[in-house]
Amino acid sequence: MAAPGKLSTFRLPPLPTIREIIKLFRLQAVKQLSQNFLLDLRLTDKIVRKAGDLTNAYVYEVGPGPGGITRSILNANVAKLLVVEKDTRFIPGLQMLSDAAPGKLRIVHGDVLTFKIEKAFPANLKRPWEDEPPSVHIIGNLPFSVSTPLIIKWLENISCRNGPFTYGRTQMTLTFQKEVAEVDVGVVHFTPLRQPKIEQPFKLVEKVVQNTFQFRRKRCYRGLGMLFPEAQRVESTGRLLRLADVDPTLRPSQLSLSHFKSLCDVYRMMCDEDPHLFAYNFREELKQSKSNTQEDEDEDDEETHAL
Repeated sequence: MAAPGKLSTFRLPPLPTIREIIKLFRLQAVKQLSQNFLLDLRLTDKIVRKAGDLTNAYVYEVGPGPGGITRSILNANVAKLLVVEKDTRFIPGLQMLSDAAPGKLRIVHGDVLTFKIEKAFPANLKRPWEDEPPSVHIIGNLPFSVSTPLIIKWLENISCRNGPFTYGRTQMTLTFQKEVAEVDVGVVHFTPLRQPKIEQPFKLVEKVVQNTFQFRRKRCYRGLGMLFPEAQRVESTGRLLRLADVDPTLRPSQLSLSHFKSLCDVYRMMCDEDPHLFAYNFREELKQSKSNTQEDEDEDDEETHAL
């Protein structure tokens, strides 16, 4: 029993190391899924400390794998830890951790891209968006195969204030690794802003950014031009850049947040002027153009054979 006046702390009992778990269950990182295992508990402890004080917090861990970061989260004295793991090979090892931490760890065998977290934690954890972040955290070691679509999904959730952000400005602590396991791990800590820097619909911002980086090694006007139909591309791209006060010779990586804000604001104005513009997709136009070219070639071949 804890001494009077002191908070009780939780520590996992002695367990097999992650390396031993990997051998015990014959686990291997799947290269096609960009999986990398974090084996050093000192490293996973450092990663979890980046999330701040997790005492009595509710944590959602994505992609726990063999459970390295999971152990460090449990040892941080959290109230509850929910892990979502798609790969069935890791479930037995995670179940071992659950047995060692009764009532602390909930395991869900599922896909983080489709899992609904809105009702996973108590409703009383929810805070108004303008308040301090809730006692809810997302922590994960993201494989490259899922990192981009998952982060895009979370960014949209932030914009709509749903999903993990139903509870408020939920903080995220994420690690990113390259496909070579020996490289350093990059740890990024996110806290959603109270007020967005670009006050436009998420889908519009996403479209502008995606098109800008479509040709990341070219000048920015090249990718931005893909926002407009070919017949008006040169004129409309010039107008967009001129009104946004953006140098067309800059490369995408040289554009600042203020540049993107201006581009999104002007593009929104142009979409308001032309209700069909936002629905335009340059790939569809290119596909249709190729189809028409093929039909013309087929007709020419038929005429040649007829002669």
